[in-house]
Amino acid sequence: MKRVFGVKKNKEPPPSIQDASDRINKRGDTVDDKIKKLDAELARYKEQLKKTRPGPAQEAVKARAMRILKQKRMYEGQRDMLYNQTFNLDQVAFASEGIKDAQQTVTALKSANKELKGMMKTVKIQDIDNLQDEMMDLMDVSNEIQETLGRSYSVPDDIDEEELMGELDALEADMESEGDGVPSYLQPDKESEADQVLGSELNLPAAPSGHTPFPANTQAEDELGLPAVPRASIRG
Repeated sequence: MKRVFGVKKNKEPPPSIQDASDRINKRGDTVDDKIKKLDAELARYKEQLKKTRPGPAQEAVKARAMRILKQKRMYEGQRDMLYNQTFNLDQVAFASEGIKDAQQTVTALKSANKELKGMMKTVKIQDIDNLQDEMMDLMDVSNEIQETLGRSYSVPDDIDEEELMGELDALEADMESEGDGVPSYLQPDKESEADQVLGSELNLPAAPSGHTPFPANTQAEDELGLPAVPRASIRG
């Protein structure tokens, strides 16, 4: 049966844009190489024309140069055509890649949208509001606990502002009356005026400022601990 009807041949896949572009670029490189060779021949003929005198020989060289120049113009036309084809293929490839990127972007957005919908089902606004309310209540309780633990003991709380200002005014007046703004209980110990007058009238010695040891030759004392009166002063 296969010999009668034959076997169906598998079709080759059509060439891709990249394959077509690579093939055209190779043809363009081949044309460029041919143009370079023709340029070299034209340069050689140009030197020959400079060295050849006018006449049949010079005309023959000109004819060859004209033939080479025509070939060069033909190859340049082919090269321009290949360049245009490559440019068109590049535009098609750019558009194709853009469509592929758009398809991938849409697919990614659909997947992300589906994932977000699944996540939104587990998160409710009401639960978040309740959580925030509970946190605020806990913070209030914590502040109340801190204030309770920070209370002072044995401190009167019934002092008003007028009483405080009166106490401050009295303290300021006391400081001004004492002099130099220092209260009497902070000034060094001084003898009062009454003590000074009494001491001057009784002609008493001043009180020692510190402990002074008695000298070795002290007077004798009686049984009451008072200094004994010399006998010579009694007799007189």
